[in-house]
Amino acid sequence: MRNLIFLDTETTGVGPDDRLCQLAFKSATETYNELFKPPLRIPAEASAVTHITNKMVADKPAFLESTDYTRIKSLLEDSSVIMIAHNAPFDDGMLRREGITPAQYICTLKVIRYLDKEAKFTQHKLQYLRYFLELEIEAAAHDALGDVLVLEKFFDYVLEEMIKECGGDEAQAIAKMLEISQNPSLLSMFNFGKHNGKKIADVAQTDPGYLEWLLAQKLQNPNDEEDWIYTLKHHLGK
Repeated sequence: MRNLIFLDTETTGVGPDDRLCQLAFKSATETYNELFKPPLRIPAEASAVTHITNKMVADKPAFLESTDYTRIKSLLEDSSVIMIAHNAPFDDGMLRREGITPAQYICTLKVIRYLDKEAKFTQHKLQYLRYFLELEIEAAAHDALGDVLVLEKFFDYVLEEMIKECGGDEAQAIAKMLEISQNPSLLSMFNFGKHNGKKIADVAQTDPGYLEWLLAQKLQNPNDEEDWIYTLKHHLGK
């Protein structure tokens, strides 16, 4: 039986030194949602996205000092557990800063990029996919638990699509998603800049200089850019 944990973190930011201030997850037997006081102040830029303020976490324990920490660490490091997250490398990195190394994970962002070979979606953000696919669920956006509830529903969709690709074999579909999640994604479309809406493969033929320029920009600050770096090198033959 699959032991899946749908998880999301809200954080002080997306930099290499940022930390989590909210953790939510949902398993077959438990729904968990807590705020924690991070070891650095929550900047206004982060609060504008998450709506979590320093006042809200002032009396909360640090995650490492919380009564749930040991149990959560044991749960996520269990080899039978698969953590499910959208942009899982980000959440995995946040957890590792707290001393937790998830045993394995499926990244639904990487999986949907893999499945979206015809570029049906103009973007792959979770909330966009929620509304594009008309997923019926009551959940607040940019809230860890709200995102977990959407994620759980969205996972049903990607699992069904992957099962089709794997000839109806669910175990093979799970294995394929685990494999995809551990490797860079080959992106298909630009969703920004002067080539917004164009296929990257087409731009590689008509404007390779732009790809060279963009690759140089990504390499200057490679954090969370492995998919773009991989894609640009692929199309540039590097």
